[in-house]
Order: sequence, then structure tokens, then C-alpha cells
Amino acid sequence: MPRGPRLDMPGALHHVMIRGLDRQLIFRTEADRADFIDRLTDVHKETGLTILAWALLPNHAHLLVRTGQRSLSTAMRSLLTGYAGAFNRRHRRVGHLFQNRYKSILVEEEPYLLELVRYIHLNPLRVGLVKDLSGLKRYPWSGHSALVGKVPRPWQERADILGRFGSGQGLAKRRYLEFMVAGATQGRRPELQGGGLVRSLGGWKRVAVLRRGREAWAADERVLGESHFVIQMQREATAAVPVPRTKALTVFPKILVRCARAFGVAHAEIVSGSRRRVVAHARMVAGALAVQEIGLPIREVARRLGVSPTVVRENLWRAHELLAGRGLTPENLVRGLR
Repeated sequence: MPRGPRLDMPGALHHVMIRGLDRQLIFRTEADRADFIDRLTDVHKETGLTILAWALLPNHAHLLVRTGQRSLSTAMRSLLTGYAGAFNRRHRRVGHLFQNRYKSILVEEEPYLLELVRYIHLNPLRVGLVKDLSGLKRYPWSGHSALVGKVPRPWQERADILGRFGSGQGLAKRRYLEFMVAGATQGRRPELQGGGLVRSLGGWKRVAVLRRGREAWAADERVLGESHFVIQMQREATAAVPVPRTKALTVFPKILVRCARAFGVAHAEIVSGSRRRVVAHARMVAGALAVQEIGLPIREVARRLGVSPTVVRENLWRAHELLAGRGLTPENLVRGLR
């Protein structure tokens, strides 16, 4: 079943996972890791994204973030598009770096925030990049070293996390480290990073209980939280959609015109089924903007473009690379249309 549109709003807490295409390395060198962190720092400043926990692994990365004044999609697009281009230039490669679009899960703060901080920060130990918790303190490519004060990261939010362990910094760090020790042997926890509807129910045991009874419940693969939180977030996200469907349908033809102009093709070619490379690129961008910027359903966009929903879905991420290659952003092409 295809994933629905991302659920997001200012202040929303997200667990973000970024993976390399076909499990290939996305960080080959220290220079790669430093570049990613520099870009994350810039995104934090530009979008107000709050970074609570993070870990860079050879072929994937985890982030625990709060949405700022700009959307998570905007922040991640800036981070990943720029990084992928720089990575390709450094290593003289071409093609996609990341596996489809990044995965993001909207998280209910209690009881999951601290569990995710621990899970994410233990990743380098779990995969063998460090031998023990002592080594993890000095590992520079995880937020744990910043929380315990070994590696300065001014952009990382420390007070919010440490404040949950005690009022004094010394006591808070000590309790945080005890919390990490207690979770060091937990291993992989799929309920915190995957599992479809099970994620928003709290695990298989919870599902079994619900199946035996008559309780009302709600689940959403995009959410890590209890039923009431799922329902609340779905309602708030729906209420926050910036473009009503009726208006989106009138905006879509204008997006086609702008995409045609940006790629130097005729408007009619985009919906004609032409396989010319430049036309296909313009079509990809138009489809992505319609889905991600004005909220039209993938099926509706596919029908109007004369392609399959799978084609639209698979090209959502590539569209941003195509725009970046022409010095454009989604904001350029939808400005004034909403």
C-alpha cells in the first residue's frame, strides 16, 4: 500500500530515516560526514528545524527533529539535494544517492521521545562502529557525544533532552548515561522505525489485545503514537492543508504552464505522452509539485498527466534534483499560485 502524504505542522516531532540506494554508502569519508553536518547546521538556521538526536552510519542516517517555521519537506529537500550533488562531485559519480524519498514518522512525544533519543544514539554501538559506551562518548558522528559534552554542537538541542533527566547539568548527564546503559542491550527495535499500522498501536501485543476485544482504535503508518494521538494528528494535518482541493485543481494547469516554460517545452507536450527526455523531466516536476506543494492525490495527478500512479510516486524525489540542476526550487514555481 502506498504511503500517504507526510503529516507535518510547526513543532511536530519526527523520526527521519535516510538510506542509500541499494544499501550503498552515503558516507565514505570524514569529509562526507563533515559536509552533511555543515549542511544540517545551515538547514537548522534557515528553517528553524530543531535537532534533538542524530546518528550517521555508513549507509544510512537517523534524525529526531522538530519542524520549525518551514516544513520538514522543505528542510530535508535543502539538506539532501545539496548533499547528494556535493557527494557525487567529490566521488566522481552520477545518479541517485538515496533510496526513494526519506522516511519520516510523526512521533507522539510521550512516551517515545526519550526512547528514540536512546535508540538513535545507540546506533553506532549497535552496528559495531564503536566497541562500548565509552567509545560512543567520543564518536563525533552522533548526537550522544554532544549531549555528554565531548563534542561541541551548538546547533543541537541539549537543554530539552537533558532537562528531562534533572535540573542540574551534572545530575542530568549522570541520569542520561544511566538511561543509555539500561538500553545498550535492547538491540534493533522495529517498532520505532517501521512496521506499518503496528507502529501506531505500540507493537504486536497491543494488536492482539485489540483483536480480542471491541475497542475502537485508529492506526496510521506515518505515526508513532496511541490511537488518540493518531486521530488528533490526522485531523490537525487535514485542517492545515494549505490549498483546498477545488483550488488545487485550478492551480494545477498553471503549474503545468510554469513547468513547460522552465524546461523550454510546449505546455501541451507535458500531457501528450511525449517521451522526449526534457518533456519527461518537465512532467516529473509538474507531478511532484502538484502532490507535494498543493496537495493533489497521486492518482489524480497521474490521471491528468496520462501516466501511472507508480510513475508519479517514484519520481517525487528526482523532481527536486531536476529543479536544482536548473537553479530552481519548488517555491519558485508555485509562488503566488496558492
